[in-house]
Amino acid sequence: MFKNKKVIIFDMDGTLIDSVGMWNNVDKILIDQIKSVDIITNEVDIQLQRDSVLRQFCNSQNTYMEYCAYLKDKYGSILSIQQIHDKRYEIAHYFMVNSIDYKKDAQIFIKKLKSEGYRLVIATTTKYTNMQIYRNQNINIINKASIDTYFDAIYTREDVTQIKPNPELYDHIMNYLNVKKKDCLVFEDSLVGILAAHNAKIESVAMYDKYSDQERNEIDAYSTYQIKDYTFLLNRYF
Repeated sequence: MFKNKKVIIFDMDGTLIDSVGMWNNVDKILIDQIKSVDIITNEVDIQLQRDSVLRQFCNSQNTYMEYCAYLKDKYGSILSIQQIHDKRYEIAHYFMVNSIDYKKDAQIFIKKLKSEGYRLVIATTTKYTNMQIYRNQNINIINKASIDTYFDAIYTREDVTQIKPNPELYDHIMNYLNVKKKDCLVFEDSLVGILAAHNAKIESVAMYDKYSDQERNEIDAYSTYQIKDYTFLLNRYF
């Protein structure tokens, strides 16, 4: 898996950190606060509709504003799209600072890769402001493996015009780092992320996350490797 690789690229949400469930919780709280129609919401449906909308509007200049527009329309909110967008990140801020943590043994794996001489990169469609919270305010991440200490580069939603599954983010990284695709390995947890790596023609590792189980067959089909957790990688390769 790691033979002849020079750059290891990680997605953030669901891959390095346990956060997908948090965003489901954030969106449920948000929907309950803005809805004026009696629609029952559950975690699975919330995640599926979010993934579907983000995939539909992946070429949009502001994908998450499109998502908030969808929520406004579906749940009959009297708030503006901007107000819904702002409220979503007000709700999320507490969780991002206090609750989010690395997936089990992820920080150990990161440190091991760094000590072996690999260049580490984060490629996420999360917002720059969210990454700033993880970098500067989240004590769990800072104390276990500070992002700025171990990663050579960080790319966020603002660095591209089209989000995953479009391969633009990975193509951008290849150009900026001046590396060949065969020298890189991508870690992703979701179908859109795996498809982005597949579309970029870069080998990928599907890191297991329970919130992607509904798309497991497609994830396995499009990824190069499928891994249960970082503990397995540490035991097998290092």
